[in-house]
Amino acid sequence: MDLVSPLAAYDPAIIAAATLIMLLGGFVKGAVGFAMPMIALSGLGSLLSAQEAVAILILPTCLSNFWQTFRQGGLAARDTAVRFWRLNLFMGLSIGVIAQFVPGIRSEDLFVALGLVIVAAAGAQLSGWRPRVPENGGRRATVEIVAGLVAGVIGGVSGVWGPPVILLLVALDTPKTEMVRAQGVSYLIGSVVLVAAHLQSGLLDATTVPMSALMCLPAAAGMWAGLVAQDRMDQARFRRMTLVVLCLAGLNLLRRGLF
Repeated sequence: MDLVSPLAAYDPAIIAAATLIMLLGGFVKGAVGFAMPMIALSGLGSLLSAQEAVAILILPTCLSNFWQTFRQGGLAARDTAVRFWRLNLFMGLSIGVIAQFVPGIRSEDLFVALGLVIVAAAGAQLSGWRPRVPENGGRRATVEIVAGLVAGVIGGVSGVWGPPVILLLVALDTPKTEMVRAQGVSYLIGSVVLVAAHLQSGLLDATTVPMSALMCLPAAAGMWAGLVAQDRMDQARFRRMTLVVLCLAGLNLLRRGLF
């Protein structure tokens, strides 16, 4: 595919700004296991429509999630996928359905809805609330299914399905390494479904696909640096940084949607 002609649709200043945004998003994702789509949507949404921002972040999201999922090898990724199969099944199904409605959703409504969910979830936990879910039993199965459905609805609309997944993993007291890997598995499944859904919906087209492919480069560079930082963090610091990043991303989305 010729990348030059489609990229001519974007001002060079926008491409440069998007590169810096994806570099930052990749670093944060490498450090805490998520938030690249939230940062990218927040930043790109200041330059482009919400629909364009969602389309551009899709391919970098797929790449980074693949890397995150298989960092400890295929067997570890398989075991984690089996452990959280309900979450991932219901999330993937709902993403595929909801994504078809994105072209008809107003940008402002999308930003406000997503920002409210993120700020509420992260703020509650920073204030000391610690949800607990038993490791086994019917209650865990129910919570996984609900988290998957909520994550899928949010992800299908915005390309960001992290907050419900993260809340579930925190509630299960998931250790840092497995938590990052579990996020990778869920996000990889969701991002593959999202690519297929938006090829159908029309968000991914001859203009947005080359731009999305180009943004894979800064996203990968940032993620490599973030992984180095993650390896040096203890569990408590990792959890707090995770919640702080969630709050900041949510507040920025609210700002964008309201003002």
